Amino acid sequence: MSRRLSLLTPSGRLTLGNLLGALRPMRAAQDDAECFYGLSDLHALTTPRSPDALRTAIAEQSTLLLAVGLDRATLFRQSQVPTHTALSYLLECVATTGELGRMIQFKEKSRRQESVRVSLSTYPVLMAADILLYGAEQVPVGDDQRQHIELARDLALRFNTTYGEVFAVPEITVPPAGARVMDLADPTSKMSKSGADAGSIALLDPPDVVRRKIARAVTDSDTGPDAVRADREAKPGVTNLLEILVACGGSPDGVTTYGALKSAVTDAVVAELDPIRKRYADLAADPSYVHEVYRRGAEHCREVTAPVLAAARAAMGL
Repeated sequence: MSRRLSLLTPSGRLTLGNLLGALRPMRAAQDDAECFYGLSDLHALTTPRSPDALRTAIAEQSTLLLAVGLDRATLFRQSQVPTHTALSYLLECVATTGELGRMIQFKEKSRRQESVRVSLSTYPVLMAADILLYGAEQVPVGDDQRQHIELARDLALRFNTTYGEVFAVPEITVPPAGARVMDLADPTSKMSKSGADAGSIALLDPPDVVRRKIARAVTDSDTGPDAVRADREAKPGVTNLLEILVACGGSPDGVTTYGALKSAVTDAVVAELDPIRKRYADLAADPSYVHEVYRRGAEHCREVTAPVLAAARAAMGL
């Protein structure tokens, strides 16, 4: 059985966009592959955040991964599997400053600040270690992360050429089709878990909050008989609402006004999120179960990745 690896960084609250675009495809993949899913909590340290805020985000996201149905995968926290950081340093000894300096996300984020943490530059190497430790054949990736996966491939090939065959070279795959959910307040940008609250629907938002956010969603001034139609260029806000409606199991049939569209989207989103919120509440009431799932997951990850780290160390002469 092939392996899949997907990690989410606890840098904010998981949203409807995360659910429809990533978490549902991850859930479906559990039937076809050995899946390692978890939290890249070390990546969250690349930018300043308070320890309490990080602990809260980790606890919420850990529980949510179970609540959305990722219960047939190995769930773990990156920071609880020391082989990740150990291999990352070995790969830093293979990577070059030129490669890391060309990372688009680093250039964009560092351009906006006078000074950034060194880890913002080096975390793509840690991401490469995440991937190579598990020998994952399938690495589903969006356009914003493609450059990082290409780095992982380059480092694996260079290591194997220099020191001997140790790593499986991952193949970049297009993720299963998931809804591309845009920000409700700015439908030209993706809904982000670190974005503005007004435009993002968090998975744990109660129904009244969902209703209020969708009611305020951007549409346009069109009042014609075909105003409710999909047109990404001319009607980005309406198109976004229509895609959310369909992705959540609703139908646009008979919907002719923006008010009716927002009402239908609200009903569909509330129905989609309700079982997740209920499952989350049950799990949060007894966090010991969640802790045990992640403890076992980390233990399994250490067992799986230890031989890979040992082979890399030996190949380099350590």
